Amino acid sequence: MPEKITVPAVRLMKGRRKIAMVTAYDYMTARLAEVAQMDIVLVGDSLANVIQGRGHTLEVTVDAMVYHTRMVKEALTKPLLVADMPFGSYHVSVEKGMENAVRLIQQGGAEAVKLEGASEHKYAFIARLVEYDIPVMGHIGLTPQSIHAFGSYRVQGKQMAEAENLVRQACMLSQAGVFAVVLEGIPAEVAALITEKISIPTIGIGAGAECDGQVLVIHDLLGMGEQPVAKFVKQYARLWPQAVDALKAYAQDVRDGRFPGREHVYQTKTLDINLLRKRLDRARHQDD
Repeated sequence: MPEKITVPAVRLMKGRRKIAMVTAYDYMTARLAEVAQMDIVLVGDSLANVIQGRGHTLEVTVDAMVYHTRMVKEALTKPLLVADMPFGSYHVSVEKGMENAVRLIQQGGAEAVKLEGASEHKYAFIARLVEYDIPVMGHIGLTPQSIHAFGSYRVQGKQMAEAENLVRQACMLSQAGVFAVVLEGIPAEVAALITEKISIPTIGIGAGAECDGQVLVIHDLLGMGEQPVAKFVKQYARLWPQAVDALKAYAQDVRDGRFPGREHVYQTKTLDINLLRKRLDRARHQDD
């Protein structure tokens, strides 16, 4: 693994080896990703779901993204750090979008930003970011920020017109200058065709094995959540029940007086506790 994964390095991975990408939201999850030698770490606006406990991502602010990106940055040395641009952060104007992207880079420490969706407005905005040396990752298919427009979280590209539109969007994003594109909730055959058609890497999440890489939410793949996960998630651990069992055991030990044991307690051989008691009693009597 190279000393440091860069945007050009990610581009060169297409057709050479698969790209491993995972989300992280704080120092601990980022350290796990670092030690596990991930290629890309994404500070996703999915923090709304797994950190803030919300049902959608639309209320995540730029301030929150900067805050979490900075924590993740402190833990990383090798993976490329990408931060989501949250809903509303570039919708008001190109100038405001540029300002928010700069904040994620300058204050958060991100090395690239990710934008959901594809439209003429977004193509122009992406081109502007790239012109000012801010690397951009695209994201098409099931885009959570478009939940109100879609009406539900459903697989995109099952019909001919939808599939054609997705291929067209991917090509346009590539032309606009993105260095990679996330394909979410897309039939595997359509994702494979997109991967074949464009010269930049595709990162799949619920988009099949033919993508150039894969991304998952770290809480999902480690089994850190209480709720069932989506069909496309493979859980490599089940930490939630283990953590609950550990906490139950701790609570019972506290209630039964088994914790802390002698091995968990600091002792002193230089302090005479009886003498300390006498001194305290003497001082109290003098105060009386």
